[in-house]
Amino acid sequence: MRKVNSKQVKEISEGDDMRPEYDFAQMSGGVRGKHYKAYREGHTVKIHKANGTTIVQHFRLDDGAVMLEPDVREYFPDSEAVNHALRCLIPLMPKKRRAKIKT
Repeated sequence: MRKVNSKQVKEISEGDDMRPEYDFAQMSGGVRGKHYKAYREGHTVKIHKANGTTIVQHFRLDDGAVMLEPDVREYFPDSEAVNHALRCLIPLMPKKRRAKIKT
């Protein structure tokens, strides 16, 4: 691996362009959201240690956690914005619907 000197680091950090080795364009064959559905369902990671043991970890979204679609994230960048918008919508919901959600 090639070492980067301080002058190169400064040039990279000052520029707005990505380095050429980080090619995320379609011509590289990358697919955005390829593992999206599987990630939402949860996934398992196996860690093989040098001493021969294996650790298995299961990951899933925490209860109450949601994943926002990219177009929604543009308008609601953080949980505070999402919670504010949802609290504004609650009074507009029919009362019957609110009662069912609470049970």
